[in-house]
Amino acid sequence: MSTVTYIGLGSNLGDSRQILIEAVQKLATLGAVKTSKLYQSPPMGPQDQPNYLNAVAELVTDLAPLALLDQLQRFEQESGRVRLRRWGERTLDLDLLVYGQQQIQNERLTVPHVGLLERDFVVIPLLDLDANIEIKAQQLKDLPLVQHPTLSVLDDESWSNI
Repeated sequence: MSTVTYIGLGSNLGDSRQILIEAVQKLATLGAVKTSKLYQSPPMGPQDQPNYLNAVAELVTDLAPLALLDQLQRFEQESGRVRLRRWGERTLDLDLLVYGQQQIQNERLTVPHVGLLERDFVVIPLLDLDANIEIKAQQLKDLPLVQHPTLSVLDDESWSNI
């Protein structure tokens, strides 16, 4: 049975745009993919690092949640993922944000993703894909951070060439 999932994509090391395009192409091997607009946002952690490129991909997949997480982590490793420090620079960060309507909490995975509702670089791209998305009984379009985002649009939906 296919499940609609949402994957957060982020990069601020290397050729971030190309890294994200390749990540979307890899996601497309797991099911049907649509992407949000491409955004640039300031780093969430230490400020002495480059801005991030961020997007969200909608992935319709038959993979179970932990199998999907394994694939996302494999894609990160294949892109030469570097994690230098907590909330620091990343070659590629793929986060499983939403898995259907499921709420999952175990040692490897929490869905919906922790902090999702506080991160404009996740909420706004999610709204690109589903303007009426609701998470934890909260309409994302009604969140205050939507009114005062810290991110800027770089490209419309065609950036990923999917």
